[in-house]
Amino acid sequence: MADVRDMYMAHTMMRREFRLLPQLIRDVTPGDTKRSAVVAHHAELICLVLHLHHEGEDIILWPLLLERGGEQTSAIVPELEEQHHGIEAALHDVNELLPAWKSTAQGGEELAAAFEVLLDRLLEHMALEEKEILPLTEKFVTAAEWAQLGEHGLAKTPKKDLPLGLGMAMYEGDPEVVKEVLSHAPLMARLVMPFMAPRLYASHAKRVYGTATPPRVGK
Repeated sequence: MADVRDMYMAHTMMRREFRLLPQLIRDVTPGDTKRSAVVAHHAELICLVLHLHHEGEDIILWPLLLERGGEQTSAIVPELEEQHHGIEAALHDVNELLPAWKSTAQGGEELAAAFEVLLDRLLEHMALEEKEILPLTEKFVTAAEWAQLGEHGLAKTPKKDLPLGLGMAMYEGDPEVVKEVLSHAPLMARLVMPFMAPRLYASHAKRVYGTATPPRVGK
């Protein structure tokens, strides 16, 4: 059956990056478009990761749980679906504001506040998902079906961003879970990514946060 440990790793990454983002935006001096471009690029990447993560759940996970879980899943999945709608609405608001701030470095407070709304909804959602949905997933979803969630995200993420995305997840990830995730990758990726991905994230974090080791926030 499904090994859901990689979901906890993804959630930890999103908790960290989205929690740090509002202050990153507020720290950009109005008019400093060089800096706003760096932070906005980071924001665009993690917003894409979040969107694809939830899109995969909508397409693959919820239907499987509703089909197989009876009353156990029919009582909770609609609430998670409704939370997805709220998160997508918050993502829409962020994506409406982000391009103008990226190009002008003006309106940062409004953008930061929009990300705080997104963060609140996301934290509530992930906590409920970990409490209710992941235990049900281990009961009703096979390993092969679970793997389709990851494949969905991989297929829709620009290939140039995949190693960095992996490095973001590895930063606070359990080495055993990372090893399991990579075990499904092609041989070259299994050999290279354990070294390349963390270095890419360290370099990215240095540009974004000013340090290769941003605060580890976990849960």
